[in-house]
Amino acid sequence: MLPDHFRIPPPSDGPRGLAVLGSTGSIGTQTLEVVRLFPEAFRVQALTAGRSAERLIAQARAFRPACVVVEDEAAWAQVRAALAGTGIRVLRGTDGLCEAATLPEVDVVMAAIVGAAGLPPVLAAIEAGKLIALANKETLVVAGALVREHLRRHRGRLIPVDSEHSAILQCLVGEPVHAIEELILTASGGPFRTRPASTFAAITRDEALQHPNWSMGAKITVDSATMMNKGLEVIEAHWLFDVPADRLRVLVHPQSIIHSLVTFQDGSTKAQLGVPDMKVPIQYALSYPARWPAPHERIDWAALRCLDFEPPDVGKFPALRLAFEALAHGGTAPAVLNAANEQAVALFLEERIRFIDIPRLIEAALEARSTAEPQPSLATLIETDAETRRYVRERGQELRRTATY
Repeated sequence: MLPDHFRIPPPSDGPRGLAVLGSTGSIGTQTLEVVRLFPEAFRVQALTAGRSAERLIAQARAFRPACVVVEDEAAWAQVRAALAGTGIRVLRGTDGLCEAATLPEVDVVMAAIVGAAGLPPVLAAIEAGKLIALANKETLVVAGALVREHLRRHRGRLIPVDSEHSAILQCLVGEPVHAIEELILTASGGPFRTRPASTFAAITRDEALQHPNWSMGAKITVDSATMMNKGLEVIEAHWLFDVPADRLRVLVHPQSIIHSLVTFQDGSTKAQLGVPDMKVPIQYALSYPARWPAPHERIDWAALRCLDFEPPDVGKFPALRLAFEALAHGGTAPAVLNAANEQAVALFLEERIRFIDIPRLIEAALEARSTAEPQPSLATLIETDAETRRYVRERGQELRRTATY
């Protein structure tokens, strides 16, 4: 059957307490839209943001949580002043995130902080016995073995939010895991699927942020353009479903209607289909294993003329190859991959490096920083993350000076 962290949560007698980590981002705001559809099912107890003070203040006034958390110092002061006298506690930093994720009144944690910063509160929430709705794929990419050990030790429960992993879970409900032949994660191919690789050096920030199908935050949108997003999802799928890398495959599907597929040993394949709308997998993670009626957009089957598929071009999009290599290498390699990617994408969004420099910096970091340590500790992973980011920043400065490797 499915891994134990997918076991069905006990029924609730009343509204469940919800902490939304990263509430001002794309997934966080859509989570709150879903909560508004089911006011009897949830009571928002905690909201967190990096530096989006105005949006967090508005959310706090609307949902009246027990606490909010701000990571940025200046934004924290602004939020604290704005919420003075409301009875809402205003916390800050990683300690604040961990406290919000472990409040006694919280039952479910929506983990939607982008990047490795989401790891400590997820680990804390698992230890505290919370149900994790995981939208932060980097948590499993950086520390998959560590998270799985926490889930085992604390009998934790974790449900994926990413549309691809939600689709796989939906295809596997009721199926014996030993019957899986292959998990196939679909990818839109991003905005540059048909663009000649010879022009990639000229890709601008604005062009990379124009995703053809999905509305996402800037970092994830760039990850989709490089196809690193799919590489990270491959590593996440490995840890979520206990499936080895040689049974994980990526298939480009430009329409983004089929979100993933599972092929079984008898030759049959299941697919989960839906319009590109993250509210659907968000709701499924919050309602699992139930399906609640909702007014989300339906597929117009009469207008859907065709579904196209093609293999990914790993020569054109080397980030996908690097992700598979990091998974095969193990040790700190996935943590290096993730940290290097986050830092390189940040440099690109600041227009300090070119689009083609993103995978180049990641590959250089993997060669320089990754080790084969079997099961790195949290302290090792944190140190690896910091060192890799520093390395990529330095190499990025060198690239800016020379415009060449």
